Amino acid sequence: MLYQTYQMQDDLIGQLRYAATWFRSMLAWGGGACAPMRRLDATLELIQRFRLTQTRPDFHIRPVTVGNREVPVTEEVVLDLPFGKLLHFAKDVDAPQPKVLVLAPLSGHFATLLAGTARTLLSDHDVYITDWTNARDVPVGAGRFGVEDYIAYVIRFLEEIGGRAHILAVCQPCVQGLAAVAVMSEEDHPSTPLTMTLMGGPIDVRESPTTVNDLANEKPLGWFERNVIGTVPGRYAGAGRRVYPGFVQLTSFVMMNIERHREQHRRLHEHLARGEAEEARKIKDFYDEYFAVLDLTEEFYLETIDRIFQKAELATGDFTYRGRKVDPGAIRKTALLTAEGGRDDICALGQTSAAHDLCSSLRPHLKRHHLQANVGHYGLFNGGRWEREIYPVVRNHILSME
Repeated sequence: MLYQTYQMQDDLIGQLRYAATWFRSMLAWGGGACAPMRRLDATLELIQRFRLTQTRPDFHIRPVTVGNREVPVTEEVVLDLPFGKLLHFAKDVDAPQPKVLVLAPLSGHFATLLAGTARTLLSDHDVYITDWTNARDVPVGAGRFGVEDYIAYVIRFLEEIGGRAHILAVCQPCVQGLAAVAVMSEEDHPSTPLTMTLMGGPIDVRESPTTVNDLANEKPLGWFERNVIGTVPGRYAGAGRRVYPGFVQLTSFVMMNIERHREQHRRLHEHLARGEAEEARKIKDFYDEYFAVLDLTEEFYLETIDRIFQKAELATGDFTYRGRKVDPGAIRKTALLTAEGGRDDICALGQTSAAHDLCSSLRPHLKRHHLQANVGHYGLFNGGRWEREIYPVVRNHILSME
């Protein structure tokens, strides 16, 4: 009843949002512009915004600067599979650029959370991204989607892109990205990527455990199955599919930093009341993205808890793919870059750099680690530090193997 209860509550709150919209329209019609009216309007707008969306937002990637000119960007679906699309940000450029597949997390948010990452990469690279589908919208007949299916999608996407590509994984899919490269390397697959960049990912969660790791380990797997898995209601295409709802994941994220979110919304209210449109827009843009959530399949969520966070199978050498052991030691040609944030409270120091020990056959000149001491998790792949200090390291890493 978890999903049904949420849906009923959201339907009821929807009436309150409707009322707030009506009152705002009356205020606008009355032309009230005095301070009390602006403050009331700001309060009503916050009530209007009190909602989640389960529809993927737009990437909002406009023309990017390539060399000395502005180049339009067009989104193209290269491959459409039931649980995700291979999306290409196509550009008309004079010379070929390195092909990069960005592996987006499947952890409650859409791939658009990495829009800033993709936008920065586009100046120097031909960028693709894993555009995951909300499990709520995937019919039960499409089958299951677990951790190993994510790996299979990565391999299939790389095959579609063709040879001489690179991968950049952010957070959770660092495990699947590394596993995919290991499988492809062992098979001497022609589409094995030239480089892999792993950013803030749980390769070995036994290193410096965070609150996220503690939460995943303090209860048995059966507890998660009984308490946070819901069944998609009949109004959606995925009716009957068992999922880990995005609204549950978002609640967990918000509670980790509840005071920060309260302060941000207090600031938003003040900006709106004072008519400070630009300052308000920045906060609203962030939360428009942050409150856009997707559901994960039951099997993907439970396998992630079990295999990655509770058993650390890749780090212990017990991770299997399609019935056989995954051996990162088989990687001999794909150059490795790991990046960690000194203030990351989701994937702490050492969890991502553990990949270097696992890739035991890589020669030293094919390994590099970057520690950005002054950023948290989100700042590793978005914002000023990413653009000015981290991205140049990524760009040079990719260029070194072209």
